[in-house]
Amino acid sequence: MAVTDEAIEKIKAMIVSGELGPGDRLPPEKELAERLGLSRNSMREAVKALEVIRVLDVRRGDGTYVTSLEPHLLLEAITFVVDLHDDDSLLELFAVRRMLESQATGLAAGNATAEQATVLQDEVASVDPETVSLDDLVAHDIRFHREIVRLTGNGYLASLIESLSSQTVRARVWRGLTEQNATARTLSEHQAIADAIAQHDSALAMSLATAHVAGIERWLRQAAEA
Repeated sequence: MAVTDEAIEKIKAMIVSGELGPGDRLPPEKELAERLGLSRNSMREAVKALEVIRVLDVRRGDGTYVTSLEPHLLLEAITFVVDLHDDDSLLELFAVRRMLESQATGLAAGNATAEQATVLQDEVASVDPETVSLDDLVAHDIRFHREIVRLTGNGYLASLIESLSSQTVRARVWRGLTEQNATARTLSEHQAIADAIAQHDSALAMSLATAHVAGIERWLRQAAEA
């Protein structure tokens, strides 16, 4: 194991064991290096690496701290990777989104209170299919799916799906511009999903969510072939 990797593993072990917790300040570099039996150079490189992936926060003139370790911070690296995708990999992103969102929708159906389900149904009802603009439809689509994921109560799942969904907005706009009845179809599918969640029917909610995302995949594949 490279010395930098060893340093990373030892700092990680301190966090995993609870010796260092979210918001805690690390001992000074010299003290920590001596304590872990590592060189200051390898310790410095390890801290830089852990800062990049948002595990540590280096505050110049103050010290180095453990971040909040919240999911949205730790998963930023995945968002960076997704940002670099090309159009050829978009279908793969949709496939991953379909798998994750179907499970998330099933969890939401099991977790949602009557009040939360009503909020979701009201979101769908607030959109008039006859007058809604494409921008407003996409904004509704993002709010609708974000609210479903929030109902899972799983921060890591929510962050993963958010990082994927943000990169599929362009495809949703394309579909809205080119596919006939895209607005009515989207709202109808959203209504069915919201109703399944209100009925706490997890199996139905999962199936509907799968078909909903798969519909965009199918359109995208046909558009690519054309």
